[in-house]
Amino acid sequence: MRGYPVAREGAQKLKEVSYVHAEAYPASELKHGPLALIGPELPTVAIVPDDELRDKNLTALGEIRARSGPVLMVGHTAPDPKLAEDAILVPKNEIELDPILLGIPLQLFAYYAAVALERDVDKPRNLAKSVTVE
Repeated sequence: MRGYPVAREGAQKLKEVSYVHAEAYPASELKHGPLALIGPELPTVAIVPDDELRDKNLTALGEIRARSGPVLMVGHTAPDPKLAEDAILVPKNEIELDPILLGIPLQLFAYYAAVALERDVDKPRNLAKSVTVE
């Protein structure tokens, strides 16, 4: 379950700077709605740390690939090439540091997506650096 909070943060960053809709789902909930949306036109960014859920996460990637969904995996070890078109590998570290290290590629992904879409990454719209209204 360590990958889910990282995925939520990555989806948030993608929405904030590139204005692309993104949602985070635990792999265990894939069959409860998101799988119906999977197809060649909907990419999936999967967070797959080397933890007790790795095998279940890889099974979920197989479900996505069976529906021709493109997959980018962020994790500690490379998956079978049949499960992901590409992978961003992050060194495994202490359990407390893994979310930070797994989150960095997602921040860069959001940044470069925004740049490619010609969004102003220095001044994201509708975001405030501090809350001034109660």
